[in-house]
Amino acid sequence: MASYAYIDDNNVVVTVIVGKDENELIDGLSPEQYYAQGTPYRVVQTSYNGHIRKNYAGIGYTYDSNLDAFIPPQPFASWTLNTTTCQWQAPKPYPQDGQIYSWDESKGDWVSVTQS
Repeated sequence: MASYAYIDDNNVVVTVIVGKDENELIDGLSPEQYYAQGTPYRVVQTSYNGHIRKNYAGIGYTYDSNLDAFIPPQPFASWTLNTTTCQWQAPKPYPQDGQIYSWDESKGDWVSVTQS
């Protein structure tokens, strides 16, 4: 089965559905043509394994046609997009000391999360 993202005029994913594989015709139409009938949205295929379009589409993701990728929402204003992976990256690498951290935008750094 294939998955398809419905994209609005701002290139934002509004829903994702699972349907027939791309090589199976439905009433003589490709799945993209079939699913697009009667909707105001463009339909773009996505995949769970990331083999196409870098990331599996999610509601609120943006489709970038130049990168041919689904990009998740930017988590923090200071993070930048890695155009190879189409994932957001913090300005500082995540600490690799075995502890759990959370990004603090006001400090611009990772802060340790205290476990109770």
